[in-house]
Amino acid sequence: MKRRILLVDDELAILLTLKAILEMHGFEVETAASAKEAEQKLSKGVFEMVITDMRMETETAGYEVIQAARKQSYDPATAILTAYPSLGTEWKKKGAQSLLVKPVNTHDLLRQIEALLVTHQDHKVAAAANSQGKNAMATDAKSERGDQVKKAV
Repeated sequence: MKRRILLVDDELAILLTLKAILEMHGFEVETAASAKEAEQKLSKGVFEMVITDMRMETETAGYEVIQAARKQSYDPATAILTAYPSLGTEWKKKGAQSLLVKPVNTHDLLRQIEALLVTHQDHKVAAAANSQGKNAMATDAKSERGDQVKKAV
């Protein structure tokens, strides 16, 4: 099964070029030309990753896309694509996990995407295991309290 990416950019040439590159390397790519369109697609589909340009209809439209992605129950990996890498660390504070700087060569882009997908998947697995461990501990604690109540009665 192909991994799905939502690619968001208001520059058609960049959008189509990146889409073609990613599809040639085994990804299924859906595109959006604005933050608003991206938000609609995020709520209707499931994506493993969202890559969004920063400056579209506003200077910070990319952050709107990232925030919408973070609200999805399927928890996609997120990356900001920008020609203006002077964002400092604000992009991390806004929920993006990676910063991709345009122009980026194909090899570096694919390497960065693969690394982010692996790291993000590892994080999701660890979080799920941690959650299951907490649930098991809570169940054990409830059972132990129940046993103590039975002994007391």
